Amino acid sequence: MSAELETLGGEIAAALPGAVKSVKIAYGELTLEVERARWLDVARVLRDDPAFLFVSFTDITAADYPEREQRFDVVLHLLSPKHNRRIRVKTQTDEDTPVASLTGLYPGADWFERETYDLFGVTFSGHPDLRRIMTDYGFDGHPLRKDFPMSGFVEVRYDDEQKRVVYEPINLTQEYRKFDFLSPWEGVQYDLPGDEKASK
Repeated sequence: MSAELETLGGEIAAALPGAVKSVKIAYGELTLEVERARWLDVARVLRDDPAFLFVSFTDITAADYPEREQRFDVVLHLLSPKHNRRIRVKTQTDEDTPVASLTGLYPGADWFERETYDLFGVTFSGHPDLRRIMTDYGFDGHPLRKDFPMSGFVEVRYDDEQKRVVYEPINLTQEYRKFDFLSPWEGVQYDLPGDEKASK
């Protein structure tokens, strides 16, 4: 299986000269890292070339690596029912540089690209309606970024007196931010194996 995927990776790289930066086998699937400027070309060849026929769009998302200059990996998964193969395609981008939208090739990419924009802040050029889909339109930030605070920035609640939803800044008392992660079983009255605090 691995040799077959390596051969396929070589064929794809040959069909797209200069577009494929690396070919890897990860989690039993072929993974291509491609140039961002060739993102649309790669998807088109993978869909239309009779040797590949990745006609079925599975999903698109991102992964955040804030320590990198190009902090996001945009990750695309495709399926070829004809050849019974799956493929993962990645490209890198930063907070300001858009990735070409795949909605013209795969209409099903529409909501997935919106979700990636909403949760990570990755923009897609040429998308017909790039706006938030999971969070509120006035939401501040992108909650799947690794630098987004776990508590968020605002609290949303319904105010009975005002008879409407109100947004207020988060204000946590500092004592609730102090956690001791040695034992999840604080109330247990007997010793648990491996729990250093249980016998104290």
